[in-house]
Amino acid sequence: MSTESQYVQYLLSGLTTGSIYALIALALVVTFNITGIFNLAIGEFVTIGALTAVSLREAGLPATLSYCIAVLVAGLVGALVERATIHPARNASVLSLIIITIAVSIVLRGAALLIWKTYPYTLPPFVTAPPLKLLGASLVPQSLFILGLAVVAVSLLFIFFEFTYTGKAVRAAMMNQTAARLVGINPGRLSLFAFTFSGAIAALAGIFITPITMATYDMGFMLGLKGFVAAILGGVTNATGAIIGGVLLGVLEAFAAGTVSSGLKDAIAMVVMIAVLLTRPTGILGSTRNSA
Repeated sequence: MSTESQYVQYLLSGLTTGSIYALIALALVVTFNITGIFNLAIGEFVTIGALTAVSLREAGLPATLSYCIAVLVAGLVGALVERATIHPARNASVLSLIIITIAVSIVLRGAALLIWKTYPYTLPPFVTAPPLKLLGASLVPQSLFILGLAVVAVSLLFIFFEFTYTGKAVRAAMMNQTAARLVGINPGRLSLFAFTFSGAIAALAGIFITPITMATYDMGFMLGLKGFVAAILGGVTNATGAIIGGVLLGVLEAFAAGTVSSGLKDAIAMVVMIAVLLTRPTGILGSTRNSA
């Protein structure tokens, strides 16, 4: 493979993984803007979605039905987490709430270990087709589904925020929760929505990536961490920034692993986060809190 083809391969791989980071970052940004906290258990919902889909497929359910149920289960778990842990402690400090999400992450990971053990699982690709060739590089068809999911998720989120009453209520709460309460918007319900939404979108990310990377009980930790870095990179108040941050992080990882050392693949995320926090704490497109 020529040097040019290698670079194209790195770019395609980076776009694939970056799209997953972008989806997770998007879920984090929406939750942060509504509740004021980062849901650091977000990676575990990736695991729940992926492994639930695997179990349902092994039970004989059709693929589409299995994936829909898995997303629903993850969304319901997200709602349960919010009602059982975040809502009762809503008057606690932000630091206390973040610590609660870390504890939830540990509990969910332990539950996944008990249910699915340490075995790696996989899902069949959505389509059976040979890899696509592009400028000497290869792209598996599943990667196109991942890229498509990111585009569809962002498009639907834009439509939701711009053209629905609930979406406008969410934006109002993002801007000013006190003013939102005065006009009858209940931030508590929006918090429930945020955790349900984040659980569902993270589950989708897990399902789409499993045919490529396989799924394990602890897969969510690193994915959640990189989604968090992507959110910081793009700006925690900006949904568009979350997408840009995720894609950029994925591409940086791919090029660092391919041109320097594969050992840098995980370390690069931490280096990027530290660099951004030192030079531009608000991220690429971040600013003071506003709408997503």
